[in-house]
Amino acid sequence: MSLADGQNPGEPTEPGPRPRAAGPQAPGPGEAPGAADPADGLPASASCPGEGPRRGRPRSEGVERAVFDAVIGLLEGGVPLGDISIERIARTAGVGKATIYRRWAGKEDLLVELIRSVEPPDPELPGTSVRDDLVMLLEFMRRRGLAKRTSALLRNMFAQMQSHPRLWDQYHRTAIEPRRRRGIEVLERGVATGEVRADLDLELVNDLFVGPLLLRTVLQPDADLSPDFPARVADAILDGVRPRN
Repeated sequence: MSLADGQNPGEPTEPGPRPRAAGPQAPGPGEAPGAADPADGLPASASCPGEGPRRGRPRSEGVERAVFDAVIGLLEGGVPLGDISIERIARTAGVGKATIYRRWAGKEDLLVELIRSVEPPDPELPGTSVRDDLVMLLEFMRRRGLAKRTSALLRNMFAQMQSHPRLWDQYHRTAIEPRRRRGIEVLERGVATGEVRADLDLELVNDLFVGPLLLRTVLQPDADLSPDFPARVADAILDGVRPRN
């Protein structure tokens, strides 16, 4: 686990538009002619019984939102992650499969980006001290934990993700591991500046910081996560890892 991990995302954020490939894209295999819109807009009408077809022709930057909304709608309708395919997402969103594949390499990439889109952005660390950076990373975890408590969508997705190894591996590689590495880098800087003892196993120290946040967001979801909790955790552990006189 990492200083910024905890399986508990934060407040929603709107994903920015992605660059669109130039020129029209041919329909994917098995895709009905005309399903892929050369301008990446949605068709004037889309038929998908029971899955909420969308109408109108939003601009290109609305395609990502339409796709994400389609996935959310399927999940909220009780469709398991394993039954959500690119073809089904495209049909529900009213876009062509080629439009989706221009943005995501596959379903795992799409779902991970959906999760990331509703997490708070990774924080900019102040860099004023190791303590300040650790508090910032722990605050990020706290916010993700609070969000999971109130988001049925995130609880649903994370409950299912670990039963889908490819999806969990993709999220781990692109979200969890980079955040873990970031926390360890903060501790390494602390060793260099004399704020953390050099004789310590920094992987273990990293886990010590993360543990209290994980305990209260995963194992004890009703436990206190007050705004001062990250600072209290950081101060308690730093007191034991500072260089001895």
